[in-house]
Amino acid sequence: MSNFLLKRPWAGRLGALLGIMVMALSLRTAVSVVPPLLGELSGELGFDAGSTGLLAMLPPLMFAFFGLLTPVLIRRFGLEKALVAAVVLAVLGQLARSATDQVWPFLGFTAVVMAGYGIGNVVLPPLVKKYFPDRVGVVTAGYVTLLSVGTAISPQLAVPVAGLTNWRVSIGMWATVSLLVLLPWIIQFVRDRKKRSADPGVSGSGEQAAHLTADAVAGSAATPKLRPWRSPVAWGLAIFLAGNSAQTYVYFTWLPPYLTGQGLDAATAGTALAYFAILGLPVSLLVPLWVPRMKNPIVAISLFALFWAAGHLGLYLSPAEGTWLWVTFSGLGQGTFATALLMVNLRSRTTHGSSVLSGFSQGLGYAGAGIAPLFFGTIHEASGSWAASFAMLGVCMTVMMTGAVMINAKRYIEDSAAEPIAAAPAELAVNLKA
Repeated sequence: MSNFLLKRPWAGRLGALLGIMVMALSLRTAVSVVPPLLGELSGELGFDAGSTGLLAMLPPLMFAFFGLLTPVLIRRFGLEKALVAAVVLAVLGQLARSATDQVWPFLGFTAVVMAGYGIGNVVLPPLVKKYFPDRVGVVTAGYVTLLSVGTAISPQLAVPVAGLTNWRVSIGMWATVSLLVLLPWIIQFVRDRKKRSADPGVSGSGEQAAHLTADAVAGSAATPKLRPWRSPVAWGLAIFLAGNSAQTYVYFTWLPPYLTGQGLDAATAGTALAYFAILGLPVSLLVPLWVPRMKNPIVAISLFALFWAAGHLGLYLSPAEGTWLWVTFSGLGQGTFATALLMVNLRSRTTHGSSVLSGFSQGLGYAGAGIAPLFFGTIHEASGSWAASFAMLGVCMTVMMTGAVMINAKRYIEDSAAEPIAAAPAELAVNLKA
């Protein structure tokens, strides 16, 4: 790495850094703003049990579909253009659904929003690897933290803003945050274009050229195709994400109605969901700075799994007594999600590998998690008890830990997923520094 980078490690990349952070802040606001407003939406738009269940399934299912599709878009159009497409879909979808007055158009436009966020989920890890190969841990800590902030702040503000205005403003105002993503990227694109004009031999920022990665070598030859279904790492991360996301989306969908059914008022239940989301902040800061230093990441994952288990058991056995303690445990369990996002870059050598691993693991992971909120509710309705529903969360934990075992060993998607062609020596020599 050049002396310039050592002295000014962020110089020339501030637009990319700000763009990544604002994108992360916007990724979950449109998901978590709706549950606290479902009572009002049900009365005005006509939501029933079936459409509410479909609403709960849309985020993970759309994340799954576009998780699998996005690597193709990245390969054809590039990371930055895929990001712009994500922002456009998210903004248009949010504005359109806030103006509708029927349940099915609302669901349709919600699908458009989630399509944009599904693309955004996948492009963030490889963007970090492309622009900050020397600062993966720090930048990941920042963007996962802001993702947690966005997840927490929108349900907390949903009811107060709707009370002051209406639900349309409360839901639609988050489109402005998505739109702001474009501003720092425009600055970064202009800066990179000027750099390329001044030095045609440099692709991207000068700092990226100074910090030579495997992608620079791969760019001189054909980028090898990666077949993620051949990779135990890719399957392990997908299984890990499926088990983790299933638990998370059950909480986002069912924590408020479950707590109100146990005697808590709606405002307190909404605050509990916001509290659950905000607890992702400390673990989001901790994980990317701690886990890369561990020889066996499964140790950290097991600790977070214990937090999940304590939260699940407490909420089932004594939901009205000790509610905040149980939500605290479950909230700290979200360290498993921060770990999953980090492992995308810790288990890939190149930006291309990160893109493929991100798309495959998030695509299959969210597909597996998509049915969990629906099952949690239907199992309760069928059995008349919450016991089987919470037992399902235990199954999700078992799935998550199975994936954790598969991604524990230090190996990379490029090792087993690449087509059988000669690999560039420099690519094999790159070691990720968090």
